[in-house]
Amino acid sequence: MSNALPPSLTLDRSGAQERVVARGAWNVHELSATRQRAAALLAQFESFAQRRDVVWDLREVSALDHVGAIYFFRAWKRAIPPDAQIDPEHQEFFKNLGKSDSPKHAAHEGHWLDPVRALGTGAFGFADHLKGFTALLGQIVLDTLRFAKNPKAGPWREISANLYRSGAQALGITALVGFLIGIVLSYLSAKQLKTFGADIFIVDLLAIAVIRELGPVLAAILVAGRSGSAMTAALGVMRVTEELDALQVMGIPHGFRLIMPKVIALAIALPLLTLWTNAVALFGGMVAAWLQLDLSISFFFNAIPSAVKVANLYIGLLKGAVFGILIALISCHFGLRIEPNTESLGQGTTSSVVTSITAVILADAVFAIAFSNVGI
Repeated sequence: MSNALPPSLTLDRSGAQERVVARGAWNVHELSATRQRAAALLAQFESFAQRRDVVWDLREVSALDHVGAIYFFRAWKRAIPPDAQIDPEHQEFFKNLGKSDSPKHAAHEGHWLDPVRALGTGAFGFADHLKGFTALLGQIVLDTLRFAKNPKAGPWREISANLYRSGAQALGITALVGFLIGIVLSYLSAKQLKTFGADIFIVDLLAIAVIRELGPVLAAILVAGRSGSAMTAALGVMRVTEELDALQVMGIPHGFRLIMPKVIALAIALPLLTLWTNAVALFGGMVAAWLQLDLSISFFFNAIPSAVKVANLYIGLLKGAVFGILIALISCHFGLRIEPNTESLGQGTTSSVVTSITAVILADAVFAIAFSNVGI
């Protein structure tokens, strides 16, 4: 049982000006004690709030929290009266409410400089992300050199586990998407080529498109959405549950045990997934061409080596390795920046996937420009 006095409001007419005096404990415990008391207080608030000739005196309030402050703030129409008398210990509650709900703040939301502020905030945020990403990249380089210097002490189990989760478990979804993309690409191309009597050139079109471009990009986008989000969420949960802090206290480096295995695993797994996606997509294209143009599968197998130079395969594998490193670094970067709350976890995971896919497409454009005269 609490010995605090219940909250009350009285009208004092003894002075030159009438005062509304608040007494007792205005906290969530006392305000929620009985519904009758809360209803009576609300009725008093409504009657006193309509009068502009009274002074509010809160100096005799024995206890106050945010709930009690909200009672007064709503009665004052979200504006603290200039002559209100509030105990210095309780002014902080009203100061915070005034910052978040004051008319000045609402008017500021529509200021003409808001786009400039948003642009500046975005620029500073991007610079902060770039600084953190660069630091993470440098740490990974140092950890990789340490691993190469002493491979026996490396995190082989973590690398193996990440290879299985990011590579082996992604074979199904990459095969399904690759097969369907091959069928769609072959089906649409066959209609156009058949019009001009160029049926046999479907082999060149499919092989170049899949091996050089679609295979690596499709595999990378699927891995970014599937494995990249899982990496970000895993690190984010470790941040929320303070496991990362516990590892730091025990002297276990985050980069060497958590991040480097993910980077190495994706750098190995994504080129292999690219080969797998290429093979399944070409098989889907073969099936569609056989049904549409009556081109046998054996014809495809014989024509592909002469239609596609081996340099295209090497470019596709190089893309897969670079895409894997980018996805792992970006996913871990956003995972380490998650704040210890569930809202930040969701936002960080979403930002990780979007940024990873954007980085993959930008990197693919760079590859297309840099190797425009290779293998064509």
